[in-house]
Amino acid sequence: MNSESQMLADWIVPPLDNVLYLTGPTGSGKTQVAVELAESLQAEIVSVDSMAVYKGMDIGTAKPSIEARKKIPHHLIDIVDPTHDYSVSEFLKESHSKVGEIQGRGKNVLLVGGTPLYLKSLICGFFHGPPADWDFRKAVEDEVQTVGIQALAQRLKQVDPLSAHRILPGDQRRMIRALEVSKLTGKPLSHWQTQFERFVVPAKSHAFVLGWERSVLHHRVALRVEKMLSEGLVDEVAQLKTRYGTLGRTASQAVGYKEPIAYLSGSIGWDSMKEKIIVHTRQFVRRQEIWFRSMPGMRRLELTHPAELDTVSLKILSALENRQIA
Repeated sequence: MNSESQMLADWIVPPLDNVLYLTGPTGSGKTQVAVELAESLQAEIVSVDSMAVYKGMDIGTAKPSIEARKKIPHHLIDIVDPTHDYSVSEFLKESHSKVGEIQGRGKNVLLVGGTPLYLKSLICGFFHGPPADWDFRKAVEDEVQTVGIQALAQRLKQVDPLSAHRILPGDQRRMIRALEVSKLTGKPLSHWQTQFERFVVPAKSHAFVLGWERSVLHHRVALRVEKMLSEGLVDEVAQLKTRYGTLGRTASQAVGYKEPIAYLSGSIGWDSMKEKIIVHTRQFVRRQEIWFRSMPGMRRLELTHPAELDTVSLKILSALENRQIA
């Protein structure tokens, strides 16, 4: 086996530098600000949204409008079918490639989105790890069928206690991957990931996050859900089911899609579906905020009223100018 340093070179995706990041929780107004900012900076936008990659999932993901995409080139939107379980590894490979392509044309890059894991992996780097050992995975999956997932969790706790603590109960895929990495490298997954725990925005990059008072953001979420339903979210989901049959695990569990799927199956009513979308979105927003506040290298722009969104791009441009950034 290669030395540890050689393995790291093969398995690590480095931080992405010399770019501008704009993020914030769902419903914070990122899309509006991004288009205005990109126009001023002569930049192209790369999406950092784990659901916007899926074709046909438009209303529930609040993708930028066709008009916005005509005005400013957007990338990593509508690139895979919703039957595909798109991974962070795929995202990093494609985003690094796309950023290099854009910069090669002499354009600036604005990365926009609210998927925390994607964002952190771009800024901090990511341990990709060794290729999958499919025989090992199959053997463990067969074992789980016999002894149950709790036995799998106990096995991981013995091999890699830190990863066992971090991985949510029932997340069989991630537990198997942690065991696989330990087997293939001789060291636990948590050992390899340690170097990415410290959040530091790369020297030539800048990151901004849109922040809202919780009550205001909750109201914006409720309005957003009303708008999505009035624009035909349920019809969109029905069309996806007709076209693709069963959606992939990732797409079918997305907030704004799993609830209409349940409604169309007859298991919940309209009012229940609407309330669940609102509640689940607010819960997701809370998780996003926890992530963002754990990232001290990002500059927060606090907002209290929707009209303030009109001035955000100017504030960012001013901040960049003061830092002598073009």
